[in-house]
Amino acid sequence: MSTFETKNKTSIKFNRFFFFCGMIMAFSEVWKQCCLTFIVNRGVYDWWYFPFQLCSIAMYVLLVLPWVKNTHIRPALLSFLMNYSLLGGTAVFADTSGLHYPVPALTVHSYLWHVLLIITGIAAGAACIAENHMPGRRLFRNSTFIYLGCCAVATGINLLFDRFGDINMFYINPDYEMQQIGFSTLAGYIGNIPAIILYILTTILGACILFHIWRLAARCYQHFFRH
Repeated sequence: MSTFETKNKTSIKFNRFFFFCGMIMAFSEVWKQCCLTFIVNRGVYDWWYFPFQLCSIAMYVLLVLPWVKNTHIRPALLSFLMNYSLLGGTAVFADTSGLHYPVPALTVHSYLWHVLLIITGIAAGAACIAENHMPGRRLFRNSTFIYLGCCAVATGINLLFDRFGDINMFYINPDYEMQQIGFSTLAGYIGNIPAIILYILTTILGACILFHIWRLAARCYQHFFRH
């Protein structure tokens, strides 16, 4: 069997896994939104839980990833999952207060969601290495463009829907004080908007650290399994 055929079969297996996880996340997100609206808030939609946080983007990426054949876009999406989504899935466990809801089932869902982010992030890294997209700085750059694009969209959503209720996508709404651990204290010293900018830059730095770990893993894989 040729290297191309092996690579193609590996991609198909990963695609099936990614799409399956994406469907699980999508159906569970619909359930969550219904539960929050009709059980917790008695028929009133709470914009605070609109599904466009950093930890929500993976759901959309996983659903479209199997259909993307472009040799530049697919690696960028994989890189986003293995760097930014993985970072979001792990960092949340430093402060789990945001994972708790008045309905126990929602709390369980929140924990499982972030565990799945970690699993799919690791799978994306494995796919990136298996498909020979690593190492490459352009890979991280493109995924960072996706992240910054999502930040821009989140800001637009914040400004557009702010009039309808509390909303703070990506936790970068300037109308709300920073809530992220560490940055909330920092905002008291440097101001809210500088703290938001620093939060975005710190997120990029954290994702960059993960990316370099993946580059090391790719080199180890190529050394031990390709020679």
